[in-house]
Amino acid sequence: MNMKQVLGVVAISALTALGTLWVAGKLGADNRNGIFQDENRLPVNYASFRQEEQGPTGKPYPIDFTVAAQASTPAVVHIKTKINARTVVDNQPRRSPFADLFGDDFFGDFFGGPRQYQIPEQRASGSGVIVSGDGYIVTNNHVIENADEINVTLNNKKSYKAELIGADPSSDLAVLKISASSMPYLTWGNSDDVKLGQWVLAIGYPWTLDVTVTAGIVSAKARSLDLNRKNSNTPIESFIQTDAAVNQGNSGGALVDTEGKLIGINSAIASPTGAYAGYSYAIPVNIVKKIVGDLTKYGAVQRAFLGLTYPNDNMSDEQQRQQGIKQGEGVYVMDVAEDGAAKQAGIKKGDYITGINGVKVTSGSEMVEQIANYKPGDKIEIAYTRDGKALKSSVTLKNKSGNYEIVKGATGSDAMKDKLGGELADLDKTVAKKYGVEGGVVVKKVGKGLLGTTRMQQDFVITSVNNQPVKGVEDLLKVLGSAKGSVRLEGFYPGFEGTYAYPLNLSAKPSAGNSNQ
Repeated sequence: MNMKQVLGVVAISALTALGTLWVAGKLGADNRNGIFQDENRLPVNYASFRQEEQGPTGKPYPIDFTVAAQASTPAVVHIKTKINARTVVDNQPRRSPFADLFGDDFFGDFFGGPRQYQIPEQRASGSGVIVSGDGYIVTNNHVIENADEINVTLNNKKSYKAELIGADPSSDLAVLKISASSMPYLTWGNSDDVKLGQWVLAIGYPWTLDVTVTAGIVSAKARSLDLNRKNSNTPIESFIQTDAAVNQGNSGGALVDTEGKLIGINSAIASPTGAYAGYSYAIPVNIVKKIVGDLTKYGAVQRAFLGLTYPNDNMSDEQQRQQGIKQGEGVYVMDVAEDGAAKQAGIKKGDYITGINGVKVTSGSEMVEQIANYKPGDKIEIAYTRDGKALKSSVTLKNKSGNYEIVKGATGSDAMKDKLGGELADLDKTVAKKYGVEGGVVVKKVGKGLLGTTRMQQDFVITSVNNQPVKGVEDLLKVLGSAKGSVRLEGFYPGFEGTYAYPLNLSAKPSAGNSNQ
């Protein structure tokens, strides 16, 4: 091989090497961007965040939550409650050793009279959110329920005694008021605009710690957990589900977006242990805003109703088949009330509600969330389908009594009457004299309230509560209003011999069933 040939080989080799390096460099650059993949390795990429990347609104994605946290934490408060010690009297006969031998416990009364239990003072804590500069605070009903004393502490350690303005067990919300001015408060967001996957912050006082901030994303909307059904036959549940860490003590605290706007009130966690296990639930702020406004203005929630029955969201396919519920898109109408708004608008059993004022609904919880934004007398448009045909109708919403009037706040005796449910009336004086009693309360209808949790039948006459005589409905409501825990209702059935007694748990879960709206 001559010199010229050697130089040619060297030149070709050099060019080949340079070409190989150039190709490798290009492929290496592509691999850094996650495009080129080795079939024997997982596809990976750098986890760095580029601040110049734009979100769907054209604004840069947020890289931290400091602004939202700093704006929100001064308006989230620590709520501490106290329930005074009390004595509970158990008037039920004590079971004797001979009960199993004789069937009826003839000897029970000989083994001791009424027993008394001392329930010690109870203390608990939760969170709350200041929603106005003059000291109005929203929290959960279960945070302050049955409390004899409510104290509020700000994150600057300043404390106030709080007044309960109103509470709504149906939505698990309550409004408090402290005597203060120029308070820091959170501005309302819009929960209808909340999107799956968006960042949120949960702010509160878990485990009695100082104000704590956690972050997560919205993982679901319109969740129904049947939590509020224990306190209401017409619960409002359409929770925002997040994976922001929430623990005991966070109840009543704030769920805010990255701008620091209030989008929900933290209320519950899904947990087999009682501690955070991955999911938390918040009441949408649009519901909160409406209920807070009603409680502060009227003292009672102006709840609007369509006047129809629909399946529970958690009902299984088998249960739906057993009740004759057909599969379809929307909320199936199981029945309509004769005097309800839906009936007057032409909605029938078997229809599917698909929209409320232009907002699509696919579940009962979504429908309830939208209706909860309105009050009796409001006129809205309902979209529905019948036999596959899309229809629309204007509906004027009514209250639970079937009219359009403002509902006054139920306090004291009125609140207890609503809680008992059914229909009560004073015993006629002639009948009272006939049966040798000074008075009593006739249960004309048991209903689905607390009376519905007993075995009591219609026409039962209540003559005493825990051996304390009651002469009429007002007497009964007054006695029950001052009692807590379990009581014993005693009385008789006209035309039947003997006296009867029914234990009544004042904190019992009302009768369950399909949901009404």
